[in-house]
Amino acid sequence: MLDLRAALFGTAVLALAAGCGGAAGMTHAAAEPATIEQLAARTGCSLSGTRSAEELRQGACQTARGRYTLVGFSSGEGRRQWLEEARPWGGSYLVGPNWVAVGTQPVLQALKKDLGGDILDGEMHH
Repeated sequence: MLDLRAALFGTAVLALAAGCGGAAGMTHAAAEPATIEQLAARTGCSLSGTRSAEELRQGACQTARGRYTLVGFSSGEGRRQWLEEARPWGGSYLVGPNWVAVGTQPVLQALKKDLGGDILDGEMHH
């Protein structure tokens, strides 16, 4: 559990650094869960700085679209719990069945065309 919390904090800090976005409309997520490697391939990214914990795997991407982090989960429940922990830190999230992409709104809007999913915003801090 400690590894998961460390990964959550690291990704939450990245999400906060990415900035807070406005509200976004919801669409249907992709029907089939994909690994972060498969997601990276769909977006033209070579993952770097990959880390694994018991419940998740994450890696960073840098493409012409911008920088983003992909996080894959062993279950939808793990993804839900991760989002509960991360969203208070702010940021924007493109959410699929067992994965989340963390980045700025413009980057996530571009990724959504390739990956599907729903864009969610973290809580705003003043």
